[in-house]
Amino acid sequence: MLVIPAIDLKDGRCVRLRQGDMAAETVYSDDVPAVARQWQQAGASLIHVVDLNGAVDGEPRNLPQIEAIIRTVTVKVQVGGGIRSIETVRRYLGAGVTRLVLGTAALTDRSFLEKACLEFPHQILLGLDARDGKVAVRGWTAVSETKATDLLGQLEGHALGAVIYTDIARDGMLGGPNLTALREVVELSSFPVIASGGISRVEDLKAVQALGHQVEGAIVGKALYDGKLDYRVALAALGEA
Repeated sequence: MLVIPAIDLKDGRCVRLRQGDMAAETVYSDDVPAVARQWQQAGASLIHVVDLNGAVDGEPRNLPQIEAIIRTVTVKVQVGGGIRSIETVRRYLGAGVTRLVLGTAALTDRSFLEKACLEFPHQILLGLDARDGKVAVRGWTAVSETKATDLLGQLEGHALGAVIYTDIARDGMLGGPNLTALREVVELSSFPVIASGGISRVEDLKAVQALGHQVEGAIVGKALYDGKLDYRVALAALGEA
C-alpha cells in the first residue's frame, strides 16, 4: 500500500486546513517545489496535490506551482481541485501530471466525467468527499443530498483509475480515519481505493492496509507536516506488515 504525501496549495503556498475550512489554514512553506523534492527524497513514489483555491473557484488557481512541482520531481504526481473542463484535463496531463481527481464534476457534470474517462482511461480518479455520508462539492463549501456510496454505485463501468475517499470531519484533525466508512467503500467499489482524512499514526496506516488488497494507498498530510508521523518510518512499517 502506498503512503501518499499531500501538498495542498492555497495562494501559492503549501498549507493544511482543518476540515476543509479555507479560513483555518496553517502555512508550511512558500517554496512548493522544495516540499515536493523533500517527499521524493524521503521515498515517495506518488505525490497528491490539491489546488484548494481552484476547488472553490472552479478553475485552476495554482497552476504555476503545480507545473513547478512537475519540473522538480521525477515521481508520479496526481492533482485535484477545480478540474471542471476537458481543456483543463488535457492541459494538466499534457504538462506531465499522471492522474487527475474529479470531485464536483463527478456529481454535477456526468457527461464531462464520461468524456474524460473515455479520452484518458484510468487516469481519472473519483474524489469521493463525504460529510456525514453525503457528497460535498466546490471545495467542500456545499454538501449535496447524494450519498457518497450511491454516487460510487452510479459510476460502475466508468474507466476510473481509483476512488479517493475522504471523510471531511476527520481531515486535518489527526484523530484517525473513519474505518467503518472506508470498509463500506472498499466493499462496494470495483475500483482501487485510496484512503484520506485523519491518518496520523503507523497504526492508522496498518488499519487501512488491513481492509484488503483493493486499498491502493493512503494520503497523509498534516501528520507529516507536524512531525507526528515520520514518512520513512511509515514506509518501513508497511513494508514489514
